[in-house]
Amino acid sequence: MADQSSNEPPVPIAGKLEPSVDSKVVDIAVRLGVLGLFAYFSLQLIAPFFLFLLWAVVLTVALYPAFVWLAARLGGRKVPAAILITLLCLAIVIGPVTVLVVSLVDTLQGWYHAIADGSLKLPALPDKLAGLPLVGQKIAELWQLAGQGMEQVFTKIGPTLAPVGGRILSALAALSGSVLFFIVSIILSGCLFVPAPTLAKGAKRFADRIIAPRGAEFVDLAGATIRNVSRGVIGVAVIQGLLTGSILLLFQVPLAGVLTFIALFLCIIQIGPALVIVPTIIWAWSTWEFVPALAFTVLMVPVMLIDNLLKPILMSRGLKVPMLIILIGVLGGTIAYGLIGLFLGPVVLAVFYELVIAWVKAGEGLEKHGSRQ
Repeated sequence: MADQSSNEPPVPIAGKLEPSVDSKVVDIAVRLGVLGLFAYFSLQLIAPFFLFLLWAVVLTVALYPAFVWLAARLGGRKVPAAILITLLCLAIVIGPVTVLVVSLVDTLQGWYHAIADGSLKLPALPDKLAGLPLVGQKIAELWQLAGQGMEQVFTKIGPTLAPVGGRILSALAALSGSVLFFIVSIILSGCLFVPAPTLAKGAKRFADRIIAPRGAEFVDLAGATIRNVSRGVIGVAVIQGLLTGSILLLFQVPLAGVLTFIALFLCIIQIGPALVIVPTIIWAWSTWEFVPALAFTVLMVPVMLIDNLLKPILMSRGLKVPMLIILIGVLGGTIAYGLIGLFLGPVVLAVFYELVIAWVKAGEGLEKHGSRQ
């Protein structure tokens, strides 16, 4: 009887046959295949704009509190507030950022050509340093030895650099193109301020479908991490870097673009710009007259210490992301995406780290709750 019943056709339900297990599996596979195909082609279409959209979302999340504050001051008018914030960001990028990037590219191109033909040499030691009591002569001797050694090194590596010159120049061209990337991302970010609440609700609903019932919590955590890292780490570093670069350009310090980039990098990894500013101040006092050296020092010292004032203001809570995560994000982002990755890398990696930690803790909480029952 059992064997006969197993071979009976499906029982009709409401005039229809109940689908078999195999037909259900085939139906699900076809649906997933069609959905995956559409998802693949959609991602292919979005891929060229992904980094633009990602940075635009980061900017929107980071600057949204400022947008709300400005909109309230303008009588609740959101569109003018979004336009003003966008114009301010564009002014910063098109102004000092463009000048610093151009200075950096020109300096690196000059170094490349000088190393390639073996003509790069150390500059002459300032007379004030050579004339220092007790240590001046030693400094002059070490400087001369270093100059001779560097000249031999540059002469040897010059022919080696020639074959890879195309890659170096293309990397420098990409560095210049980063300015255009920031401009486009800022414009996209300006378009996201007004619909941001609706987009946030949609993101939470989508997250709930994937990791219910805590999807909305993870979205909130991601937003808080973006604001914390982008304002407390990237924002403070950008402010210090721009101030440092502006003062270097104002006083016409050589290698201003390179020094600014190094200071920015050190600020993002939480070391601070002192390793750049202090030697530059020493060089200024050994090279310039008293008044310009004093003015340069008076302007640079506050810039070196301003992060101690800005971080408590811009960070809504203590930064829980380890500095190693920030450093890996900076290095990996810079290697993978150049100047763009310098800013995006630590933000994305910090968000991923926080979400993984929250997901692990949520799982541990469920296990403890189940064991108690």
